[in-house]
Amino acid sequence: MGLFDRLKDAVSADWRAYIDHPFVRAIGDGSLPEACFRRYLEQDYLFLVHFARAYALAAFKGETLADIRHGAETALAIADTEMRLHVSFCESWGLEEQAMATLPEAPATMAYTRYVLERGLAGDLLDLHVALAPCIVGYAEIGRALDGATEGNPYGAWIEMYAGREYQETAAGAVAQLDELFARRGGSARLPALERIFRDATRLEIDFWRMGLSLNG
Repeated sequence: MGLFDRLKDAVSADWRAYIDHPFVRAIGDGSLPEACFRRYLEQDYLFLVHFARAYALAAFKGETLADIRHGAETALAIADTEMRLHVSFCESWGLEEQAMATLPEAPATMAYTRYVLERGLAGDLLDLHVALAPCIVGYAEIGRALDGATEGNPYGAWIEMYAGREYQETAAGAVAQLDELFARRGGSARLPALERIFRDATRLEIDFWRMGLSLNG
């Protein structure tokens, strides 16, 4: 069993609450209020800014040239390509980048993004990637679970994005990288600490969905 599956099994109740959250189910059946989805998109813009920072930190924490390249290339891909795609998607929902960039961060946004950065600063590259994994790999699982629920669904394009081959390959690469890092820097003694990081990050993702549903916090 790979590291990701071991971590997911260790926090199975929290993981299920994350990938099968009422926010996710409401996207899947198209019943999510549009105001909730817009709130989520606005905060996800701010979220991505800090994820670009996290991968820039991963480049700094890298011990090999391959690590440095991966972190730097991913940071650039998020800051350039992914942000452009996100902005274009948001514009289709009537949200302009300039307005989103000046929004205050919700506590749930600050909590997860700063947690990821703190884990990366205090720990090593493996700690950082474990903290990132619930977002990167979790969205791929959600995309697969909701795939096929797009016809007539106002959120169909969002589902297709995460169910699509490009994102699924990105998530698979993140899983493989966890195994490679664990082989280099892991061992059974590290598992309890890695499980805590993974659990905390998963719970912070749940809070992010809750923020979208409540329109506040």
